Amino acid sequence: MKKITYILILLFAIQTGFAQDKTAFKDGEWFKFRMSYSSWLKAGEATLQVKETKLDGKPVYHVVGKGWTTGMIKWFFKVKDRYESYFDVNTGMPYKFIRKIDEGGHTKDIEIDFYQDQQKARVNNKKHKTVKTITTEKDVQDMVSAFYYLRNNYDTDKIQVNDVVKLNMFFDEENYLFRLKFLGRETIKTEFGKVKTLKFRPYVMAGRVFKEQESLTLWVSADDNKIPLKIKADLAVGSLQAELEAFKGLKHSFKIVVDD
Repeated sequence: MKKITYILILLFAIQTGFAQDKTAFKDGEWFKFRMSYSSWLKAGEATLQVKETKLDGKPVYHVVGKGWTTGMIKWFFKVKDRYESYFDVNTGMPYKFIRKIDEGGHTKDIEIDFYQDQQKARVNNKKHKTVKTITTEKDVQDMVSAFYYLRNNYDTDKIQVNDVVKLNMFFDEENYLFRLKFLGRETIKTEFGKVKTLKFRPYVMAGRVFKEQESLTLWVSADDNKIPLKIKADLAVGSLQAELEAFKGLKHSFKIVVDD
């Protein structure tokens, strides 16, 4: 069931984004996702919430992402995750990232402070009581801030099928290059009706959790909000899905396809 955890991570981090001249989100935006196994067995839930505040006197967005298992799944693999990111209101660059998780007894409690001008990250591992300073890549993002940064800084009007989005990320104590391939446009059925979407293929690490690098598919609304509507992970047996089931505080109108 660790695959559930990775879907949660993808909801908090992959959350692609797709810019336009105007910003895609605002203070008060909130999402709730339903996770299921093979489309019928409920496996968990996740939420994302945005609040505008200040950190060390700087105006920032504070995003909190939570994920947990529910129903039958939690009796044999319990997940309770919390992710937080503080990033600059104007530049989208992260200042602080917090990851506190309990995944079937596997726990982590990590706090990262980013010094973008120095390309450094101070990693405070509270569980192991260690502090490290690690060199980062230029304009590095954490797994939560990446979603919001890309929503404001990638122009989806000009993308072509097979284009690949790349972004420098820092996770725990490692730098890595996140890649996302554009597959095309598709209208899908959702809790809210039919919605026009942008379809992507996030590249993941093969072997540990997923059989292949291209085991995931992501659908994002093709409107000014650019919100994640659905993620599907193909497994050796069955599949895992995360679908948006509730939202509030969107900055722009949410467009539903009306059949003639």
